[in-house]
Amino acid sequence: MNTQNGKSQIALEFSQEMERINRKTRLINTMPLIILFVLVFIMSVVAEGFFSLYNFQTILSQLSIMLVMSMGLTFVILIGSIDLSGEGLGGFAGAVTSLLVLNGKNTNNFGIWGILFVIVAVTLIGILSGVIHVKGKMPSFMVTYSISSIMAGFAVLSYKGQPAMIKYPFFTQLSQGTFIGIPILTWISIIVFCIAYILQTRTKFGTYLFAIGDNENIVRNTGINIDLVKVKVFAWSAFCIGLAGVMGAVRIGRGVVDIGVGIVFPAITAVVVGGTSLSGGKGGVVNSLIGALIVTIINNGLILLGVSTYIQAAVQGIIIIAAVALSVEHDRKGICK
Repeated sequence: MNTQNGKSQIALEFSQEMERINRKTRLINTMPLIILFVLVFIMSVVAEGFFSLYNFQTILSQLSIMLVMSMGLTFVILIGSIDLSGEGLGGFAGAVTSLLVLNGKNTNNFGIWGILFVIVAVTLIGILSGVIHVKGKMPSFMVTYSISSIMAGFAVLSYKGQPAMIKYPFFTQLSQGTFIGIPILTWISIIVFCIAYILQTRTKFGTYLFAIGDNENIVRNTGINIDLVKVKVFAWSAFCIGLAGVMGAVRIGRGVVDIGVGIVFPAITAVVVGGTSLSGGKGGVVNSLIGALIVTIINNGLILLGVSTYIQAAVQGIIIIAAVALSVEHDRKGICK
């Protein structure tokens, strides 16, 4: 009888512990959305002009490039890795694009084919990063940071210190155009989000992302080609980085290596703040969308309040440290494989 009572007590304690964990998980999953609503309310009160139509369009415009890059980073972080190639690779994509379309530096005018060439080339570089990572058994942050440095050098070399001013009419339409009041660049980011959402929720590939991030060894024992999945993930991330780099060139009207500098950190911040765990296996693209909105609204509100850009960077740093701390505390797993 005592044995049965002991087992019942253990079962009850286990059930209570699981319920506690589930409540904590639900809270963590809903917290970013709560923060977003609270943030919108606060900014609408303290920042004059926050709820204007013009500012709404500004927020969507500011969101677009970060959202595209975060869609690639989300998949990488879901498998427990990290991609730091965005600065150099994004800058390379923007710089080379500006030299291949109609510009003030040379006589090239490959138009849309030049853009496609750049995105394909950057995607191939992402495949190379993935292969080096899985075959060389090297940490992802080390591989991708090295790739970033290499491609930043090639970017500067491509325009030899004198950035090419873009004169391609199509780019002007993209940078200034709107559709039903929403900037064209934002529509591009929405399309990328939809593709990422479908890949994550409707394909085996998406299922593998969560499984690998949660427990890579178990997945490997099932016979799934983890190395191939990881290479595909880094290819997708590079594709998003390349597209973000092209969009950056569209926005500023020229190709410089600095295009990628202001993108990567906010994108990583968006992914982590949205609730995607750096340990892998939890989160997703919807979380990253919420995180991107949070980061964009904070930056936008600080600008409306006249806060220095240096303070904005400091705020981003504080946010990501807090988000990472909560992520690690929640998962108790290693990060960045």
